[in-house]
Amino acid sequence: HGFESLDVCDYERSFLYKHGRPPGFQHCAAFGDPHIRTFHDDFHTCRVEGSWPLLDNDYLFVQATSSPVAKGSNATVTSKLTIIFKNMKECIDQKVYQAELDNVPAAFQDGSVNGGARPGGSSLAIWERSPGRHAGRQLSFSIRAAEEVAGAFTEEQDLQLPRGRGRVPAETARALCREMLPVEDVYFQSCVFDVVTSGDANFTMAARGALEDARLFLPDAEKLHIFQ
Repeated sequence: HGFESLDVCDYERSFLYKHGRPPGFQHCAAFGDPHIRTFHDDFHTCRVEGSWPLLDNDYLFVQATSSPVAKGSNATVTSKLTIIFKNMKECIDQKVYQAELDNVPAAFQDGSVNGGARPGGSSLAIWERSPGRHAGRQLSFSIRAAEEVAGAFTEEQDLQLPRGRGRVPAETARALCREMLPVEDVYFQSCVFDVVTSGDANFTMAARGALEDARLFLPDAEKLHIFQ
């Protein structure tokens, strides 16, 4: 019946109508101390304390705050995440979501659970997948984004990622991580790094969760494991 009759806030249907094919998707994630898997399947460990932008494009802004895992430790964890869903014409009002270690709400900052009063407000919604379930004392971030969305940024928004002594022996850390991770890839090595530097075995759950998200979100299963 023509494009006008489609819900323009349904990205996948609109893209299919315009291009005659479904959109492609990309995945990125931040977890652990913190480790970053980028949209282009690069892998970085960012030992940084303070707040830093993780993602900035025409649709989303994500800021992460890293803090020491314990007093005197040189290991850090993501202790706070701020996500801004930017205004989108008739689709959504700008919405801000904020999570901290002891406060992971199932609503935006204004108390709403959708994109607001605009006609397409329901195209943005919050779901709580596992109420009350937490994986240790750290936050993780994982996103599956359309290629067009992931690449929608200006030169000023282009982000360049920045680049201890352990209290757990490396072999002990490897044994703990091996229980949770099937392949000795970057998720496994990141797990070992985190457990060694922090002394906290809960980091194994963060790495396992990041691997499960990648398995769910990556369009190409052959890219699941990174070896570098």
